Amino acid sequence: MTAPTKPPHRSPARSDADAEATGADLHAPVIDWFDENARDLPWRRPEAGAWGVMVSEFMLQQTPVSRVLPVYEQWIARWSRPADLAAESPGEAVRAWGRLGYPRRALRLHGAAVAITERHGGDVPSAHAQLLALPGIGEYTAAAVASFAYGQRHAVLDTNVRRVFARAVTGVRYPPNATTAAERKLARALLPDDESTAARWAAASMELGALVCTAKNETCVRCPIAAQCAWRLAGKPEHDGPPRRGQTYAGTDRQVRGKLLAVLRDAHTPVPQSALDRVWHEPVQRARALDGLVADGLVEPLPGGLYRLPLT
Repeated sequence: MTAPTKPPHRSPARSDADAEATGADLHAPVIDWFDENARDLPWRRPEAGAWGVMVSEFMLQQTPVSRVLPVYEQWIARWSRPADLAAESPGEAVRAWGRLGYPRRALRLHGAAVAITERHGGDVPSAHAQLLALPGIGEYTAAAVASFAYGQRHAVLDTNVRRVFARAVTGVRYPPNATTAAERKLARALLPDDESTAARWAAASMELGALVCTAKNETCVRCPIAAQCAWRLAGKPEHDGPPRRGQTYAGTDRQVRGKLLAVLRDAHTPVPQSALDRVWHEPVQRARALDGLVADGLVEPLPGGLYRLPLT
């Protein structure tokens, strides 16, 4: 008879009351740590305003701060208000996006700027529901802008925050690949009651994940809540969930799309098909990538085999 297999380690489920008690122990040390260690980033300065916060949130999705900083500075210098961007063509937003990657974000940010200008007199709305109604803005971005720009009480769940909560509270190394209802419930339970403290907690827990509780090579000796961290106290068990998604780039359609867009960004007149053909050797993949760019609204085909960034 085969001995029963020992089930994998799972942290016990926590009630809302448990989470609230845990949150009370975590808030002060994390916020105090943030007060001492927060990076001086331009979108955190008072002069950035809600528009600066919104631009940063679009740019920081799947892109590290070091790559965002120069593009952000150029963007804000050129388009200091939503109406400034709304007055330009979508193609200019794509051009200014440069090599940040995932350029559909530029189109979405342009669309949000147009909507802000038309619906809200050019001012980024403060109401969460109005933010969520803007094109290109989902639950995370709406909560982030409401919290970081307007000091409101919202659960702001990016990858860094989810990792901090997974380790400190749930006792696992990594959160699930996609945000779950249980994570949202936990994040709400951990929110401080006071609105301004909740906004500070959102920023502080995010910074902790970005600088200390990192995906790899975490530095627990610098962590202000190491003594309470469920994952560390459990001996840092290895990840036993689904394989974590890795990001590949070389040889993918994403790389080909980037090369095609680079040609169009550098050109201020329509580009012939022959110029695009030179950027990638494999014709089927190149055609598929170009078709995808057209379908996504990032490239506009013209008669005579010409292409340009979109004007409308």
